[in-house]
Amino acid sequence: MNTMRTAMLLAAMTAIFMGVGYLIGGQGGMMIAFVVALAMNAFSYWNADKMVLRMHGATEVDRATAPEFYDMVAELAGRAELPMPKVYIMDNPQPNAFATGRNPENAAVAATTGLLRSLSREELAGVMAHELAHVKNRDTLVMTVTATIAGAISMLANFGLFFGGRSDNNNPLGFIGILVAAIVAPLAAMLVQMAISRTREYGADRMGAEICGEPMWLASALGKIAGGAKRIPNQAAEANPATAHMFIINPLSGQNMDNLFSTHPNTDNRIAELQAMAGAGPSSTAGKGAGSDRHETAASGGRRGPWDDAGDGEGGPWG
Repeated sequence: MNTMRTAMLLAAMTAIFMGVGYLIGGQGGMMIAFVVALAMNAFSYWNADKMVLRMHGATEVDRATAPEFYDMVAELAGRAELPMPKVYIMDNPQPNAFATGRNPENAAVAATTGLLRSLSREELAGVMAHELAHVKNRDTLVMTVTATIAGAISMLANFGLFFGGRSDNNNPLGFIGILVAAIVAPLAAMLVQMAISRTREYGADRMGAEICGEPMWLASALGKIAGGAKRIPNQAAEANPATAHMFIINPLSGQNMDNLFSTHPNTDNRIAELQAMAGAGPSSTAGKGAGSDRHETAASGGRRGPWDDAGDGEGGPWG
């Protein structure tokens, strides 16, 4: 079922790409766009993860360069029965993270320096467990490839707007068609991204809570990350908005737009779902954001994970 859904989503992105080609160059433009889309799908399958990591300035780390973080990911991957992914750190003050890779055998997880500094060990474990859940659910391929194609759709539409509309091309609708492509195509691509991200975040939250053993760790982390994302700009994400749906929390400054255009589910709703998993009341984490007491996540809930006794809880162990 997941394979079928992935194929349908990629087909939708390819269709949008072909539609932009038709509006810019008619039948010839559509066929060129189709060939380009096929080539992009093939290229993205093998290289999109590397492209996204490069876009965000991610640097690979190992046990020698980031021992605590690396060992945490290794422990979580073992609990999830996953191969050890590559581990990256992004030099970015905004707390955030994402996963990428075409399959669990070629996966990578990336966290910002802001995330490592602002979360407790338990909360960081919840976040990385969420990202490994995306890997286990095989969400990473479609999310990464869609980010690449969505960016290409926007670039193609802008190219048509600036260089199309001449009387010697095959555009059946003239400048009106190009204007429609420039406005509608990126919006359509964004809607497909929303369909991917919204439906899969809840599943990754649930599985991530199971992997780390404590839903409230992730619940507390989500509140803090959402608060940090509102205050701290992410310049790399602003420069590459097509990748926004990959992050655990929307990294863009325009994240407070109407919910219809949000690439992520409402954070309070996600926290409420995790609280329900933990059997906790709605007042324990929701709404506290970045100012939350770091002790509350280790104390809440009855289940124990592998880091209950680690750290003093007074700050991120890497800050």
